[in-house]
Amino acid sequence: MIAENVREILREIEGGNALGEKITLVAATKTRSADEINEAIEAGVTDVGENKVQEFTQKFDYVHGARRHFIGHLQTNKVKYLIGKTDLIQSLDRFELADELQKRAEKADWTADCLLEVNIGSELSKSGFSPDEAFDAYKKIGANFRNLRLRGLMAMLPLAGSDEEKARLVRTMRELFDALRKDDPLCAYLSMGMSGDWRLCAANGSNMIRLGTTLFGERHYPA
Repeated sequence: MIAENVREILREIEGGNALGEKITLVAATKTRSADEINEAIEAGVTDVGENKVQEFTQKFDYVHGARRHFIGHLQTNKVKYLIGKTDLIQSLDRFELADELQKRAEKADWTADCLLEVNIGSELSKSGFSPDEAFDAYKKIGANFRNLRLRGLMAMLPLAGSDEEKARLVRTMRELFDALRKDDPLCAYLSMGMSGDWRLCAANGSNMIRLGTTLFGERHYPA
C-alpha cells in the first residue's frame, strides 16, 4: 500500500505546482517504522522528515537513501543531536534557536541548511515568526549567522477557515518567498502543504509538501 500511495502522489505532482516548479515530496515519518520508511524510499521518496528528535536519532542508522529533514518544533537542548545529521531543518522558528544552532554548528565546523518557519495564521498554538517580522528576520539571520544557510520558508495552514482564506494565506507566503529570493538565489523552497491541504497549497505556489497519512495511512500511536 505504501509503495502504491507514493507512486500515485509522484505521478500527481509530476507536472509541478501551479507555476510549473518542481514539487519536492517529503514523507512525514512520525510514528513510522524504519521498514515503512524504507519502503517509501524504494518507491521513489527522496526526502523524509521527522517531527521528534528522539525518533530522528532512533531511526537514523536504519533508514537509507534519502535526504533527512527535521520538520517539528525543535527545543534548544535537543539541537546537539541533529548537528551533522540533517539535510534541512524546516522549523527555524525563533532567534533563540538560531543562536543555539549557530553555536553548535560552528563548533562542529558544519553548516545547517534551514527554512524559516512563519506562523502564517497568527495562531497562539503554533510557533514561528509572524508574517510582519518574517522578512526582516530572514535577512538578519542570513547576514549574522554564518553557519546557518537559509533555503526558504515553511508554514502550516490553520485547520479552521474556508479554502478561499487558506488559499489567500498561501499566496501571502508565496509573495514573501518571491520577495526574499529576488536577492537570495539560495532561497529555493516554500514548504507548505500536508495530507489535508497539499493540493490547495501547490495550486497557490508551494513547491515542497510534507505528507504522512496520505503515504502511510492513519497513524497508530502507542498506548
